[in-house]
Amino acid sequence: MKKYILIFGVIFICSSFTVLTFYPIDGYEHTGIKRLKRLELIKSGELVETSKLPAGAMKSYLDIKLNLLPKKNDSVQCYLKVNEDFQKEINGLFRGLDKSYSLAVLDISDINHVRYAQRNETAGYQPGSVGKIAVLLGLFNQLAKIYPDDFEKRLDVLRNKSVKAGVWGLTDEHTIPIYNIETKKLVKRQVIASDVFTLFEWADHMLSVSNNGAASIVWREVLLMQAFGEKYPELTPEEADIYFKTTPKKELTDLGNDVVNLPLRDLGITHDEWRLGSFFTRGANTYVGDKGGSIGTTLGLMKFLVQLEQGNVIDEASSLEMKRLMYMTDRRIRYAQSPALKDAAVYFKSGSLYKCDRSKGEACGKYMGNVQNFMNSVAIVEHPDNCNYMVVLMTNVLRKNSATDHMMLAASIDKIIKK
Repeated sequence: MKKYILIFGVIFICSSFTVLTFYPIDGYEHTGIKRLKRLELIKSGELVETSKLPAGAMKSYLDIKLNLLPKKNDSVQCYLKVNEDFQKEINGLFRGLDKSYSLAVLDISDINHVRYAQRNETAGYQPGSVGKIAVLLGLFNQLAKIYPDDFEKRLDVLRNKSVKAGVWGLTDEHTIPIYNIETKKLVKRQVIASDVFTLFEWADHMLSVSNNGAASIVWREVLLMQAFGEKYPELTPEEADIYFKTTPKKELTDLGNDVVNLPLRDLGITHDEWRLGSFFTRGANTYVGDKGGSIGTTLGLMKFLVQLEQGNVIDEASSLEMKRLMYMTDRRIRYAQSPALKDAAVYFKSGSLYKCDRSKGEACGKYMGNVQNFMNSVAIVEHPDNCNYMVVLMTNVLRKNSATDHMMLAASIDKIIKK
């Protein structure tokens, strides 16, 4: 999501993300993501950290499963049939509220008797950083094209292919965690053009701290995978630079748009249900333009979550790896911050975009925009007692702290499902 500032004064837009940490903390050997090694040392007591991980963050990557795998041949639509009793209870949470709240919630605690409820499920919202899930989908889609019959080779590319940020990673104020395994020192800073990380690490930066630069870099590599196919794993930085400098911008824009949107269409998610129209940093616009605008709906995102749990997003192995990359293993925010979820495993992505007009003389600030106030939360929740469900919540409620609002709604939804 780009951040625009109107220089002359009264109106500004801010896209804001708070530091999170994803992927199971024992995943270093599997992924090569260095910050995970630090979490392992904290868990073992070799490093001292004052903040403790919530109980729900302690799953091993081998413990993460796909909940609907036994139902992989079911159509998505059979999961999106409203349960009238469940719907009535969910409706009660929004009594008296306007249509600025949209929701899709699916209780899969008993996969043979699921319960679904929805509210304004086709309303379109600016998806913000939730759109980064589409970039993740594009990444795994291209890896499957390069190595259709060998998932381990796909992982090798993620672990071993290192790429430089360049201008694509610039203009995002949010930091990334950089951990030195030898010195055991952690530094958090903004992405710089000379940064080099593996694809797994860039993808982790994209999701775990929602870094916009990392998202543009991953998207760039997805575009290159489509352009070079089987030659991509050996592609040199010089060859990539020549490609971007010699290929017409319109061609790059069309290709960049296709690689993140066509995989959504393959999942039966329509253009109006979820699409991504622009890179996440201004640096990327040197080469690739915007196209079609970005939009998200709770229905479109729920279609994705259902098929992820079925193992039908690309294939079973890809679905599982994507779910692992969404697993929260550190400080929780917004919807996931609810105390009701502290013992639950949460697979999560959020995004926000707020816009203030100071000339109105109204209170306006972080997550409390008076012109726009988008807040989006996507969560898979797994309690220890096998109470499992999926939620997509999108709101545009002006002049209200939406981070707190989402956290409170999380507790209320959880209470209804547990009852």
